[in-house]
Amino acid sequence: MSVPRTVSARTTRRMLESAILIGIAMVLSEFAKFSSTWLFGGSVTLGSIVPLVLISWRWGTRQGLFSAFVFSLLQMFVGFKNVTYGQTVFQMVLIALLDYVVAFTVVGLAAVFRKAAKNQLVALGGGILLVSALRFLCHFVSGWMIWDALWPNDKGLSGAAYSLIYNGGYMLPETLVALVIALLLFVPLRRYWLGEDLTEARAG
Repeated sequence: MSVPRTVSARTTRRMLESAILIGIAMVLSEFAKFSSTWLFGGSVTLGSIVPLVLISWRWGTRQGLFSAFVFSLLQMFVGFKNVTYGQTVFQMVLIALLDYVVAFTVVGLAAVFRKAAKNQLVALGGGILLVSALRFLCHFVSGWMIWDALWPNDKGLSGAAYSLIYNGGYMLPETLVALVIALLLFVPLRRYWLGEDLTEARAG
């Protein structure tokens, strides 16, 4: 049984758009960032999660999660040296999951409020805040339970306090930057964010 032409074209477009946006997210993550030197470390990107949020909004949560998962694997590949710092296989697996796979895959949930909220800007902002909070939680637990055991901090702080300050130091501005960029882009590109062009193409 042959696949209808419209379905094939839509699938091709979905995969192509996702690949391009994942690529943009990687470029922003690796080449458009600056260090948060005002605290203990980390870096802030120029809204690297925004392309992933856009995928979720245009194509749905399933595609958003898949794309964010692919992005997480690419991030882990780039930062694989961090994974090898684990002293046991268990530690390395936890670092891979908490600092990469789970931490970035949750970004695919960014459109979770889209259908429930009456105000789309509120839904977009709420989604970004939610996934950023989930990502922060992953990094916080990793810093507290794993990295503090590997390299206890020299600030005289507990593992939990140090992880909170360290990860909060870059995740807070990272969230605010992504929030501002996404909201500014949503207004002029609302039709694209909501996938209305896809509906019109199907009707045509």
